[in-house]
Amino acid sequence: MEAGGEEFAIGVVISAKTTLGEEFEGQIVAFDRPSNLLVIHILPKSLVFRAPIWLFILRELSQEGVGRAERGERRNVRVLNANYIREFSVVSKGDDPLDPAGCTLDLDAIYAREEAALRQAEIEAERIGVGVTPEAQSIFDALSKTLPVQWDKTDIIVMKEVRVRSPYMPENVSGGTAAANERVKKVIDFERKRLHARVPGQFS
Repeated sequence: MEAGGEEFAIGVVISAKTTLGEEFEGQIVAFDRPSNLLVIHILPKSLVFRAPIWLFILRELSQEGVGRAERGERRNVRVLNANYIREFSVVSKGDDPLDPAGCTLDLDAIYAREEAALRQAEIEAERIGVGVTPEAQSIFDALSKTLPVQWDKTDIIVMKEVRVRSPYMPENVSGGTAAANERVKKVIDFERKRLHARVPGQFS
């Protein structure tokens, strides 16, 4: 369906039926006339039939933190080609849903997500050895699956008591209790055998 006049004006709420049998009510967030693409905020509980919409929907987005009436609420925003709207009617006219004056930001939630992302990035960075071989990194990763590990320059520290020095052979394990020491040696021996079997000749 080709848009005409102000039917697809920003803020307008429409009731629509698609060529694939889907019915919904939604508010127009944006409309690009050259491509005939609509960005629609689908109103909650208005979607009565979901057809194989991949034929006309470019993507489905979930917005979190913007314009939320209450904490935890999400918006179902979809981009679709207006040519696939078989018929529609204007239900009401509202304000621009992206008007900054009408939008709310949950700053606490945003800051919390930022802090969590930074913490995770720091954790991931600490897992990467500096100046070590791929073999050493593989051994570190194998140990980290079941044991707390960290790098001390090029040495691997396991459970804060067992130290593994280059070239990361079982005989290079020192410190800790006998049980902890033996456990680390077994993991290293197993990982080295796995690496050798995967790439014969590369690891000795």
